[in-house]
Amino acid sequence: MALPTEAQHTRALARAGARVAVVTSRFHADLTSAMAASARRELLASGLEDNDILDAEVPGSFELPLVARRFARREDVAGVLCFGVVVKGETTHDQHVATGATQGIQRVMLETDKPVLLGVLTTNTLEEARARALPPEEGGVHDKGRECAQALVQLLNTLDTIDGPNVPAEI
Repeated sequence: MALPTEAQHTRALARAGARVAVVTSRFHADLTSAMAASARRELLASGLEDNDILDAEVPGSFELPLVARRFARREDVAGVLCFGVVVKGETTHDQHVATGATQGIQRVMLETDKPVLLGVLTTNTLEEARARALPPEEGGVHDKGRECAQALVQLLNTLDTIDGPNVPAEI
C-alpha cells in the first residue's frame, strides 16, 4: 500500500464530500481570524466547497476542545481545525490555558478517531504571534492557518489510504 506523496497530500483532498469544521478563538481575533481565513483559502484550493467548511467561534483557546468535540462527533465532519493565540503574560495563566487547550484538543482527536488539528500559537510576544499567524502578504512569516489546513488534508488522505475502501474503521 503506497501512502500519499507530498504533492498528493498537501493540495488535493482525495475524499469526496468531506466537511471540515474550523473553530476559532475570539481572543486576539485579528490573528485567529487571519489564520482561519488562510485555512479556508487552502481548504478551498484542496477541493472543498465553501458550504463544506463549517465555522464556529469560542471566547478563548481554553474553550476550543469543547466545540471541536461537538463537531468531531458529527458523522458528516471529517476533521476539525482549531485556532487560538496564547501570549505569555506576567503570571502563569498562559501556561494553564495553553496546556488545557492542547491536551483537550489531543483528547478530542483520540476519543473521536478524527483529525483535530492544533492551530494554537503559544508565544512570548504579540510580535512572535503575528509572525506565525499571518501570511507573508500580510506581514507574517509562517502562515499557521495554511499549514494547519495542509496538514489536515494530508492526514485525511493518509487515513483514507491506510483504511482503504474495505477496511473497518475500528482496527
